[in-house]
Formats: sequence, C-alpha cells, structure tokens
Amino acid sequence: MQEHTADLVGIPLRIVLIIAVLVVIRWVARRAISRIVQHVLQPAADDSAAQSPRSSGRGPLVLHRDRSRAPQRREQRARTIGAVLSSAVTIILSLLGVAMVLDQVGIALGPLLASAGVVGLAIGFGAQSLVADYLSGLLIMIEDQYGVGDSVDLGEAVGEVEHIGLRLTHVRDLNGGLWHIRNGEILRVRNDSQDWARAVLDVPVAYEADLDVVHRVLADTGKALRQDQAFTDMLLEEPAVWGVQSLDADGVVVRIAVKTVPLQQWAVTRELRRRVKTALDEAGIDIHFPQRTIRLRTDDTDHDPVPTRG
Repeated sequence: MQEHTADLVGIPLRIVLIIAVLVVIRWVARRAISRIVQHVLQPAADDSAAQSPRSSGRGPLVLHRDRSRAPQRREQRARTIGAVLSSAVTIILSLLGVAMVLDQVGIALGPLLASAGVVGLAIGFGAQSLVADYLSGLLIMIEDQYGVGDSVDLGEAVGEVEHIGLRLTHVRDLNGGLWHIRNGEILRVRNDSQDWARAVLDVPVAYEADLDVVHRVLADTGKALRQDQAFTDMLLEEPAVWGVQSLDADGVVVRIAVKTVPLQQWAVTRELRRRVKTALDEAGIDIHFPQRTIRLRTDDTDHDPVPTRG
C-alpha cells in the first residue's frame, strides 16, 4: 500500500518536474536564439553611417545593395530564421518530453518508436520535395544569397525579388508578371544587386575609322560622365576603354566599361550610349551599321546599285 501511495505521489511530481525543466529549457533556448539572430543580422553601424557602396570591401553582414531596403531585409531574415529555429527547438523538446512522460507512466516506447518511424518514413517519401523547398529557403536566407529588392536571374524568372519565404520566392519580371518559384528548384542565382555592377558598352565603327581617335573620344566621354554631378555617385571608378573587342564582318567593335553601384548599371549604360553617339558625331566618326546592296533590274537595263541600311 505504501508503495502504491509513493507511486501515486512520485510519478505526478516527476512528470511536473520534467515539464517544468523542459519549459525552462525552451524559454532559455528561445531567448538565446533571438539574441544570436539579432546579433548576426544587425548592421555593423547605423544605417545612416553605413559603409559607402564605393568601398571595395565586401560587407560582412549587409551587402552593398539598396540601403533603403536593408532594414526590411534584416527584419524579414531575422523573423523567419528565428521562427524556424524556435519551432525546431519546440518540436524537439516536445517529443523529448512526451517520451519521458510515457516512460514515467510505464508505457513501452519501443513499439511507439517503431510505428512513428514507419509513419515518418512514409511522410518523408511523400513530402521530400516540400522538405527540400524549406531547407533551400532557410539556406538562402541564412547565406543572404538575395533579398527583397534585389535584381536576380533565376533561369526563366528574371526580375526584382518581391518576397522570400521558406517555400517560395516571388520575382516580378520586366513585363510585370509575378513568378512563383519553389526554392528547391533554384539551382543557380545571378544577383545583379550585390557589391557592385558594371556598365559595358560596345561601339561598332567602320574599318576606315582611326582607332586612336575613337579611343580618345570614348575616354573623354567617360571622363565627362564621371565629372557629371548627376552620375558621379553612381560610378565606382573612372570609365576605361578596353580597346578592340572584335573584328566583325561589318566593322570594328570597341568596348568601354565602368564599375557602378548596384542596380545603376543600366542607367549608366543608357547615358553613356547617348553621350558616345553625340561625341562620335562631333568627331566625324560614323557608328557602323550593316549594309546590303539592292540591284534594280528592268527588261533592258540595269540601274546602279542602291546601298540601304540592313
């Protein structure tokens, strides 16, 4: 009788103690996860004093992207990663607590674990693509491969990232279409918003053109663009004429390039193209274009060839 009384009192006390210990462990773990995630994802300094995008170094925490999006990116990553880790801790501790409580009440765990293993294996085979999506999404956020506001190329989906979840990434393309991409299907990413970009312009000129003059005109145009207050903050270095890129059947292609801040390479390329066209016209250098000759024939006479633009 005394033995049964001890069991009736001792077993509930041990169960309460197990639950209390697990609750404390869960609370401590969630606090630690929250502090670690916030510490890892916070910027090295205030956003107002953030490192200039001109810096040649790679930002250790927040990459050189659109600064206005940085708080949103950090908040999204911190909230998602923290929620995932907290949920994982809760699930592990809950399973551990259930096992310990069942052991206290004398229920054999062997058959239950065997049944749970079979069920888990079946679920795993059925949901392996879903698990791959979630793991890929978590790694994308932890590694900060891309974030909201970045311009990315994910294969067929090319455009601006509007949302990143654990399962799906939403990309808005140039035509306004919204792509929903499973994270597990993303095999490679080209991020045009990371660290720096490059504006590259190929200028075709005729074989008769003086390449030294072309080189000088392009270099002067690049320097003028660098000194323009409207574009000086977009350029990370002096524009450089790389020289002859190719010798085509229709002319000589000369390349000029310049490093820019992320997402400004297209605006710089458009402005550089406009200025190069104007400068070459003033220097009397024609931008070459493909030509074809059309011969007009009548019944008795041939007319002179008429060159036309292809």
